[in-house]
Parts: sequence; structure tokens; C-alpha cells
Amino acid sequence: MNNKIKEMIEEIEEKKQKLREEIEKQEKHIDFEIKNGYVIFEKDVLARQRKNMKNLLVWFSEIPLLHLLSAPIVYAMIIPALFLDGMLFVYKQVVLRVFKFEFAKRSDYVVFDRQYLGYLNIIEKLNCMYCSYFNGLMCYASMIASRTELYFCPIKHAKKVAYKHAFYDEYLLYGDGDEYQKKLKELRKNREQR
Repeated sequence: MNNKIKEMIEEIEEKKQKLREEIEKQEKHIDFEIKNGYVIFEKDVLARQRKNMKNLLVWFSEIPLLHLLSAPIVYAMIIPALFLDGMLFVYKQVVLRVFKFEFAKRSDYVVFDRQYLGYLNIIEKLNCMYCSYFNGLMCYASMIASRTELYFCPIKHAKKVAYKHAFYDEYLLYGDGDEYQKKLKELRKNREQR
């Protein structure tokens, strides 16, 4: 990767950080704190939230019938998700020890905190927990796969990909085999030092 591309990537990361800070400023008006992993709202904030909770009977009456009928199919995906989660645990334990990879913690990806929102009824909270688990698990799996790909095959695709993970921009150019082995070793060494 040439210096201009590295500089552009650094600029993008700086902009992302500024964006995160700006979003945090916007969210400051919602008063809560996190203690020992639990989200705690001020009592008056939680009371206002509960006023906005939709009654279960009203909620069910507003859901289209096809949505209700498709729910078992949606929730059946929990079975392969749990299997994937278990396999990722085994994979991570083995690969971590053999290749000495650095992997992020699962808890950084699979986050459960929406159940503390007072304006969600029990079904909405269940739905949020399901989506938090499933989406977090998919991002976690992507992180593990991308970290593995960084070691075994860090070559960009010839075709444009819809999603680029965190390491993709560092990958070697497609078709540039002149110094592939040397660049591969450098890339691995640079990633291990970070």
C-alpha cells in the first residue's frame, strides 16, 4: 500500500472518530450511566419511557398477520446461530493458541443492553435481544474470518466487494505477484506488532 493511500485511510479514521464524538454529543441529553455492565436510567427518565410503552394487546393488533406467521422462521435461525457461536468459540481457542492471533472479545460484538429501555414491551425486548445476538454474532464471525484471512490470504479481490472489513484496505493488490511472499511476510509482521 502506498503512502498516499495510507494517509487517506488515516484521514478516514480521523473523520470516523470525529463522527463518533459528534454522535456521542447528540446522545448526551439521554441521561443514563453504565454500572457493572448494567444500564441505569434516572427514575424520571425511565418513568417517561414507560409512558411510551405500547400495550401488548395494542401491539399485537397492529402487527400484520404475515409478520406473526413468519416469526417461527425468523426465530428458528437461533439454532444455527447457537451452533455457529459454539464453533467460533472452539475455532478461536484453537487458532489463538496455534497461530497466536489477536482476536477481539465476543462481548465487544454481542451486546445486550436494549432490555433496559422502558418504552419497549416484553415482545419488543425479546426481538431486540434476538437481533442484538444475531447481528453481533455475525459481526464477530466476520472479525474472526477477516483476521484469519489476513494471515492466510490477504489479497484483495479483482471484483468490488459490497462489504470491506477492517483489514481489507491493507491487503495486497490482486494480480501483483512480483513480491507477494515478501509483502506477505511484511504484512503479517506489521499486524503482529499492532
